[in-house]
Amino acid sequence: MKKLFDDLSYKISRETTRQYSTSFSLGIMALSPKIRNPIYAIYGYVRLADEIVDSFHDHDKQKLLSKYKEETFCALEDKISLNPVLHSFQETVHQYKIDHALIHQFLKSMEMDLQKIDYNSDLYKEYILGSAEVVGLMCLHIFTEGNIDEFERLKPYAMTLGSAFQKVNFLRDMKDDYQILGRSYFPNVDISYFDNAVKAQIEKEIEEEFKISLEGIRKLPPSSRFGVYLAYRYYISLFRKIKKTSAAKIINQRIRISNGRKLSLMMSSYVQYKTSFL
Repeated sequence: MKKLFDDLSYKISRETTRQYSTSFSLGIMALSPKIRNPIYAIYGYVRLADEIVDSFHDHDKQKLLSKYKEETFCALEDKISLNPVLHSFQETVHQYKIDHALIHQFLKSMEMDLQKIDYNSDLYKEYILGSAEVVGLMCLHIFTEGNIDEFERLKPYAMTLGSAFQKVNFLRDMKDDYQILGRSYFPNVDISYFDNAVKAQIEKEIEEEFKISLEGIRKLPPSSRFGVYLAYRYYISLFRKIKKTSAAKIINQRIRISNGRKLSLMMSSYVQYKTSFL
């Protein structure tokens, strides 16, 4: 029974999400049950690619990523994969008619992480497009359940929210990105001279994107609205903590939100969502 393998594949994508991200797991649990599995499939897929470029230091990352890319498009063509994460992903792509161009753009950004790049404004935008904005668009295909008009209407908001999330991640992960992986994404910024003025300028961009994104969240279908709002509240909380932290500390420590705080955010977000969000 192939259904047994299909179900197992989604379970493995779900467990991948839970192991790697408490915050996204909570957000997905706040979605309608009918769309949870496809979102787990997308997260599981992008997570594995991210792990290749970020964590597998004792292996040939270029070879692994090239193989992952090849296996991705083989799975999409064959409509099956013995890799459960790829199998659940290809099924989701076919079910929701996700544009393959989004997948190519995502993998291009992962390939950029394997190179030593001095990011200018154009490369910075291209990296964020592939690493975050297109992932938001993959999810939006699921949230709008095939309604093309709704997808196009909400597309700019999904991209802006993905961009805001990614820029917060850049600030949160600056220590590891710079000291361990040798990366610096912000254009024309020398991390050796990263100070509060530069940090404030980046934070201003993020604040504007969060403001625009909230308008889009309000327009999402009920099946996805609270889950996305919860992820938004988590990132806003993380962002506020980063804003209170000096540039010097940002470079030398990873800013975190405790699991207890995440649960508290979930409860307070639900109350706010029900009472005043709309």
